[in-house]
Parts: sequence; structure tokens; C-alpha cells
Amino acid sequence: MPSAPIAVVTGASSGIGAATARQLAAAGYRVVLTARRKDRIEALAEEIVAAGQQAMPYALDVTDRAAVDEFATAFKTIAVLVNNAGGALGADPVATSDPADWRQMYETNVLGTLNLTQALLPALTASGDGTVVVLSSTAGHGTYEGGGGYVAAKHGAHVLAETLRLEIVGTPVRVIEVAPGMVRTEEFALTRFDGDAEKAAKVYAGVAEPLTADDVAETITWAVTRPSHVNIDLLVVRPRAQASNTKVHREL
Repeated sequence: MPSAPIAVVTGASSGIGAATARQLAAAGYRVVLTARRKDRIEALAEEIVAAGQQAMPYALDVTDRAAVDEFATAFKTIAVLVNNAGGALGADPVATSDPADWRQMYETNVLGTLNLTQALLPALTASGDGTVVVLSSTAGHGTYEGGGGYVAAKHGAHVLAETLRLEIVGTPVRVIEVAPGMVRTEEFALTRFDGDAEKAAKVYAGVAEPLTADDVAETITWAVTRPSHVNIDLLVVRPRAQASNTKVHREL
């Protein structure tokens, strides 16, 4: 019996990454869970295995290139790489925002994606049917006040995906970009506002149904499981209440 294809998911310790790992495992992939928080991914791997599916945790910081290169040596072939690790820090204007936040967002959202993609591209190619998924954001396709650093980073992730697709056309690897809009997860807004629960709650105030992590994970899984000749170049997914990054219907 052939072994299950391998799917690597970064940032799998919570939110969209964890939800994507669950759904890809249910779709028949052997999921490799990576994140910095070892306890979280170990618990998730146990949960997935208990459900009769396949998962393996691997503690990894995507910004540590040496660690990423070592991780890549474990694989001869990989079917799917989901570049989900990222996040936002702060919401200050360009004039007063912290350059350290910008640097960290760029390193995680862009260089982290670059690190994993470069390191695993040979294994993805060797599979004969590989898929690279880049989780960008609607922030990568439109600006908004207070979002300069995050918008810049997600524009970088979008351009990385778009350029890679041009450069590897003709190889057996697809490049898919999924750009979510407003998603309510347990950590995204809290992290952005340095643990300030009140500020985090205001992001979703009056919005009846923001997207959930499962909504985005289902979108990713659908795109990944299309026939090999079908490439979903870019899929933007928003809640119905959000028409753009700056136009959201709120019932207050």
C-alpha cells in the first residue's frame, strides 16, 4: 500500500495552521506540524493520530535558516507545503510605528516563507506533483491606515508567490495563494495588540460572522485537492460583512 503524501504546515500550533493540519490529515495527508511551541504541536499531533489519521510534530522557527535547512534533510519528497506562519504586530501610523515590529513581521511573513519554500522545493519537485501554498492576506492586496508594516509584509508574501509561479512554470509544482480577510481566531488580534483583549475585541465588534480558522482551512484544502492540472493562482476569501479592508458592516 503506498504511503500517504506528506503535507508540511507551518505555524500549526493554533488558528488557521492548526485547522489546516486537521483538515489535510482528514483528506488523507501525513501532516508534519511545525511551529515554535512544541507542546502545542505535540498535543495536536496526538489529537490527529487519535482520530486515526497521520501527523508528526517538529518544533521549528521558520526564521532560523539553519534549522529550516536541517528540517528539510528529513524529506526526499513532499506533496504540499502550507506557508502559514506569520502574523501582525501593532497598528500604529507609519510616522510612529516601531521599526522592530516591521522587521519581525517581514522576517516571519516573507523570509520565513522564503526559507521553507527554498529548502523544500527540491522535495516538492521530486514528488512529481507538488503544491506550495502561501497564506497572504487581503492586506497584501490593499492598504489601510495603521496597517503599514503588516500590509508591506503581506505584499511581500503575495509578490513572492506570484514571482515563484512565473519562475517554476513547467515544473510539477503549483503555487497557490490564499488571501483571507477578517478572520477571528484565538490569537491573531491579541498578538497584534500585545495581549490587550479590549483592543482585540474591537476589531470584530458588531461583525456578526467573521471568518473562522476552519473556513480558511477548508478553502486551503479545497485548493490543494484540485486535480493536478488545475492551479488556483489566487483565492481571496472574506466574510460577507466585509466588502474591503476598510469597508465592514457592523451592527452596533
